[in-house]
Amino acid sequence: MLRKLLLPVVAAFIIAGLFSIVSCGKTEDSQKPAEPKKTEAPAKAAEKPAEPFIFGLLLVGPYNDRGWSQAHYEGGLYVEKNVPGTKTIYIDKVNPADRAGVTIPMLADDMAEKGAQLIIANSDDMKDGTREAALKHPGIKFIHISGDDVLTGKGSPNLGNLMGKMEYGKMMAGFAAAMTTKTGKIGYLGPLINEETRRLVVSCYLGAKYAWTEVLKKDPADLQFKVTWIGFWFNIPGVTSDPTQVAQNFFDTGYDVLISGIDTTEAVIVAGQKKGQGKEVWAIPYDYEGACEGGSNVCLGVPYFNWGPDFAKVIKQTMAEQWQAAWTWSGPDWKDINNHNTSAVGYKKGDALSAEAGQALDKFIQGLGNGSINLFKGPLDYQDGTPYVKAGEEATDQQIWYMEQLLAGIEGQSSAK
Repeated sequence: MLRKLLLPVVAAFIIAGLFSIVSCGKTEDSQKPAEPKKTEAPAKAAEKPAEPFIFGLLLVGPYNDRGWSQAHYEGGLYVEKNVPGTKTIYIDKVNPADRAGVTIPMLADDMAEKGAQLIIANSDDMKDGTREAALKHPGIKFIHISGDDVLTGKGSPNLGNLMGKMEYGKMMAGFAAAMTTKTGKIGYLGPLINEETRRLVVSCYLGAKYAWTEVLKKDPADLQFKVTWIGFWFNIPGVTSDPTQVAQNFFDTGYDVLISGIDTTEAVIVAGQKKGQGKEVWAIPYDYEGACEGGSNVCLGVPYFNWGPDFAKVIKQTMAEQWQAAWTWSGPDWKDINNHNTSAVGYKKGDALSAEAGQALDKFIQGLGNGSINLFKGPLDYQDGTPYVKAGEEATDQQIWYMEQLLAGIEGQSSAK
């Protein structure tokens, strides 16, 4: 009976003690109303980065040849730097000697698998293969450098053409050569013979003749201008003539200025060697702005291509789905022919060009730009005496593009036949 009476009392004491312990453990903050528990917002799914716009370059020579192919390769780098979201891929040495049995459609297949949305083929020799590849891949845009399928109507709607008006650059080269020569003998190291190479040789000759007769006031009969062709854009042992030997022969027979029309720098290299042997000789390389490097004591300058701005324009159009096949022949920016953002063709003066010749060249460039000097104005005759441009007339772009022969006054073959 006593045990039953004590149970409620003990229970009361225990409850009081527990209350006291809990109360002593509270802090000041715990007296405030409890804040609702914060919950984290559900994490967003990571956004997938946009796929880059991939464009491909098919280069006839090595990507670092210090000439034609390197100029195109660096044009691709320009696009990557200046057009966000782009990525370039390339295959170089696309020629029968380096890749026997490999065709342009094969290489286009490979680039298509890598995601290329536009492919640029950079050699006249790739014309037929590029045409075939464009038909095979109608969803990919193709640009054939130096071609004319848009003009002839042979290309599909996804095939365009692009070329720089190097005729102006070659006029500048010929002008600088004639202002410098002591012997009156200017040589031209030519690649293979086609309409493109003929018109570039002719442009050099016309620039040299203008400097010789109009600036230096010398007898045109005292100017010798000769071209020797090696058979391809660069040396292929056993297939082409050796450009080193051709260059040596020019210098050994009294030609003191050698203008190069090939993709590589043998003209400057041999000129430097001859200079080291005590000969007073000079050279003008081609294609690539940095081609004078290593030969500054003999280099009169270099006419070069700047592909970046035109590549960027074509790629922006493609990305915006605004591209249409066109034949584009881009000239210099006459406000500044060496502006890397605007000019397709430039001329970088060499250290061996005299100050006097450099000043005369500046005036010549100004005249070309404002139209007061037009070297493709008649009368001009082909080598065989056939009239090319009649007196008082000016050659059209297509007359210049489709140059059938070299002009009278130039020594060398007009045809490979």
